[in-house]
Amino acid sequence: MTKEELTQILESVRDGDMGIEQAITQIKTEPFRNIGYARLDTQRELRQGIAEVIFGEGKTAAQIEGIARELRKAGQKTVLITRISEEKAAEVSFGEPFTYDKDARIAVVGEIPKPKGSGRIVIATGGTSDYAVAEEAALTAEAFGNQVVRLYDVGVAGVHRLLAHSDVLMEANVIVAIAGMEGALASVIGGLADCPVIAVPTSVGYGASFHGLSALLSMLNSCASGVSVVNIDNGYGAGYLASMINQRTQKTE
Repeated sequence: MTKEELTQILESVRDGDMGIEQAITQIKTEPFRNIGYARLDTQRELRQGIAEVIFGEGKTAAQIEGIARELRKAGQKTVLITRISEEKAAEVSFGEPFTYDKDARIAVVGEIPKPKGSGRIVIATGGTSDYAVAEEAALTAEAFGNQVVRLYDVGVAGVHRLLAHSDVLMEANVIVAIAGMEGALASVIGGLADCPVIAVPTSVGYGASFHGLSALLSMLNSCASGVSVVNIDNGYGAGYLASMINQRTQKTE
């Protein structure tokens, strides 16, 4: 149930078109929808502000399509599918808008909403090799109704590239700093910006980077205040958290 649907029910009660017991029944009906291979949390947007998202890995194309169709039937306008391969994306079919980004491995069923408010999320990467994780974060944030600014390949090996965009950093509501190797970008940005910084370690790097563990530990041990850290290569988690911070910030303005 969306906020709009709940509003309609409450307005119907207010206007005398619906009784209290009938309204309670509608609100309580199907807090989740059981479709056999999945139980869909149809009230997540009402409860958390962000609707349920489909994790594509480990699911068949038929399961992904079935879940997405049920979420759309339940009133979800935009369905985000993460970690879906190009092969699976080619197998699913919808008689409605469907977009797929092979680099981010993200698909969107329905229209991507217009940004809510003027707050900006900045996505910054240490290098071009971090592009896929960055796009996962950026497209996630956009699917949740945020304005996103991309600053790619601004790592500490040439820190002047980052400093050339100081104004963009200062205007952000939240910054997602994505880097592999030693993960120093998050600390540098954390020392420059006056907003929350979400650090994303990536598995990019040579042997001693241990597939992102080195960057993860560096980011966790950052001496810059205001830096939080998500898991290795977790662009989706960073985009989700950035959206929550950005939209919560705009509510208090």
